[in-house]
Amino acid sequence: TLMLNKTDLVPCSFVLDGVPGLEDLHLWISFPFCSMYVVAVVGNCGLLYLICCEDSLHRSMYYFLAMLSLTDLVMCSSTIPKALSIFWFHLKEISFEECLVQMFFIHTFTGMESGVLMLMALDRYVAICYPLRYATILTNPVIAKAGLSTFLRGVFLIIPFTLLVKRLPFCRGNIIPHTYCDHMSVAKLSCGNIKANVIYGLMVALLIGGFDILCITVSYTMILRAVVSLSSAEARQKAFSTCTAHICAIVFSYSPAFFSFFSHRFGGHTIPPSCHIIVANIYLLLPPTMNPVVYGVKTKQIRDCVIRILSGSKNIKSHSV
Repeated sequence: TLMLNKTDLVPCSFVLDGVPGLEDLHLWISFPFCSMYVVAVVGNCGLLYLICCEDSLHRSMYYFLAMLSLTDLVMCSSTIPKALSIFWFHLKEISFEECLVQMFFIHTFTGMESGVLMLMALDRYVAICYPLRYATILTNPVIAKAGLSTFLRGVFLIIPFTLLVKRLPFCRGNIIPHTYCDHMSVAKLSCGNIKANVIYGLMVALLIGGFDILCITVSYTMILRAVVSLSSAEARQKAFSTCTAHICAIVFSYSPAFFSFFSHRFGGHTIPPSCHIIVANIYLLLPPTMNPVVYGVKTKQIRDCVIRILSGSKNIKSHSV
């Protein structure tokens, strides 16, 4: 429904169309989405519990991992419950204000995800290149300030997205061919000039993604130089092994993001819209699902804590029997 507000057309609500072209498969698409979301919630809540309760995990690396888990929880919870309600119950309507709030949370926390991965790369750089000064450089106040700065960067850069969308007149209907309110998907419904939205969107992508990728690349270049200079093969392997989980997290986060970014701009009409939408959802689902699994498997301290808790619960059960 559209209502005339002064001179602009402002929608009372939008209709999220799910995955256009694959309406008959919505139920089947929902199963992997739901499974991944459950794994993401359980895995990240489990990680946060471990880091909070285990004294051996009260170190900078795990504080950054806690930030990543919290970011992942908010990121996937901003989209997947609504997507599942579309797939299962055909609840496609979302109010204009709810759409803006969802847009803000999605873009803020995807930016936060990128920022935390960059901080984790810097953490690995300090740990490997300056091991004796590691504890004095990355103190708790420094970690807290770094996390807060990353969050505020996302907030202040994403607030203009909502303001740029709010000023637009909408007269091309109110159906969004997506499972969530993405900035450009909403802006494209406008009959106004969206050049400012396009330019600002690219600027934010460069300021957040470009800066973070540059920092990650420089950090790992310095790490590689430091590791190669080690005389012992065992020491080199141990140094590389501390970075394995983080490298996996980078791959899971940036691969779908790069595919989505470049296919939108250079894919033309060769890639169907349904593919874009599924990849966009995977971009928000894959990192939260895989990060707890990878860190649980690859990080010895987390693995040992999980084994100790599980073996402790088994001992309690056996004594009670």
